[in-house]
Amino acid sequence: MRCLRFLPVLLLSGLLPIPLHAENIYGLKTGKPSIQSVSTLTFGPDGILFVGDSKGASIYALETGDPQVRESSAPEASPIVQQIAKLIGVTAPTVKITDLAVNPETGHIFISAEVAGKPPRLFRVQGGDAGVVELDLSDIPFSVAALPNPAEDKDVKVGNRTRNNRLNAVTDLAFVNGQLLVAGLSNDAAASNVWSLMFPFQNIDRGTSLEIYHGAHGRSEDYAPIRTFVPFIVNGEPNLLAGFVCTPLVKFPLSQLTGSKESEKVRGTTVAELGNRNQPLDMISYNKGGKDYLLLTNSARGVMKISTENLGRTDGITTPIPDGKTSGQPYEKVDSLMGTTQMDKLDDTHAVVLIQNGSDPAVLKVVELP
Repeated sequence: MRCLRFLPVLLLSGLLPIPLHAENIYGLKTGKPSIQSVSTLTFGPDGILFVGDSKGASIYALETGDPQVRESSAPEASPIVQQIAKLIGVTAPTVKITDLAVNPETGHIFISAEVAGKPPRLFRVQGGDAGVVELDLSDIPFSVAALPNPAEDKDVKVGNRTRNNRLNAVTDLAFVNGQLLVAGLSNDAAASNVWSLMFPFQNIDRGTSLEIYHGAHGRSEDYAPIRTFVPFIVNGEPNLLAGFVCTPLVKFPLSQLTGSKESEKVRGTTVAELGNRNQPLDMISYNKGGKDYLLLTNSARGVMKISTENLGRTDGITTPIPDGKTSGQPYEKVDSLMGTTQMDKLDDTHAVVLIQNGSDPAVLKVVELP
């Protein structure tokens, strides 16, 4: 069995870039998008940036106007929060970076940031003298898709805690073969959900409810959202590899995530338990030395380089994994990337990472894939 990365369909590199015509091609209209929050970012075709807005329960497609020139060198490691704060005239502690994504056509890094009490903002980071540039969201080509049946925007009591599930309406995105996959929480009883949106936005399905076996909890669950996922080919079939809180890694065949059967849940195969009391933050897939790996960064367990060998098995974890133990896919810790909170691939051999260690300023840097 050989696992291959499952990548978005992009223009052939020999074709001319067409950002000026994206409005006509994808039905974008110039104006001011009503983005209420930015929970996650990903790129689609022709430099289209998709923005997941949990608070607004919507997905935006933006034409960023990114200069279609591939970077000849990556930006130096930089205290990015201070740079953003200086650019927009606020103090660094008030700036919170929520995600980053790399435009695969240019190598430019896009960052979403929030300042308390103000609308979210987007920035482009380039090498050389260009530095950090803010995107003008008051006049930009865009389109928007509202999610059907998202989690309600209200506080609910769960055990001894109160939470608003709308904050997790959109937790991750990926563009795959003309469709945008959206993970998050719906308003169904089985709230863990994946939507599939064709782009240009059309045919938005009701979504597919998910169920997993959570070894650390010793039970089946259908209420926790995917925190991060990557599309991946397993035995010739496209799958999602999804990380959940506390920390099961679960495989779902894409062919089952159709949103066509409203009452049916899709049960994934739990291929790893990576330790409790932890939240996965971001994940990428890559190939090194002829083998495929996952790179997963976590809130409490550092960065893991996870083997993808034997992912095709169907006998996933179905019994309790107690006391914070791990099981399933083998992994190794990458201590040099300790403190990584966000990441994306820059190219086949490098990644862009945002590193935050303790009270030190967050640093954006380019690293070689381990």
